[in-house]
Amino acid sequence: QVQLVESGGGLVQPGGSLRLSCAASGFPLSRFTMRWYRQALGKERELVASITSAYSTGYADSVKGRFTISRDNAKNTVYLQMNSLKPEDTAVYYCAAVGIGAWGQGTQVTVSS
Repeated sequence: QVQLVESGGGLVQPGGSLRLSCAASGFPLSRFTMRWYRQALGKERELVASITSAYSTGYADSVKGRFTISRDNAKNTVYLQMNSLKPEDTAVYYCAAVGIGAWGQGTQVTVSS
């Protein structure tokens, strides 16, 4: 069974940091481009970061220089390190594999003072 489980979210003050994890099972993660998305209340889901099987990365302009996506194929896990967090980063964060039609339940990130 394909499964994606996001974790690591929480409440953090502006300027703080969080690291999100996405544990994958049921498919060979190493062969897939992995992505992080987020969806804020009342807004559409947006692509935040992407990492290919060759470890090439890409980021939305809004998070460049602040977020870092990485992967550990041996652990079947993708990470999103988020630094210098802003209130605008508040959203539910999801991970997905390109070509796999499955989403996790997401993890809530709230940035507030």
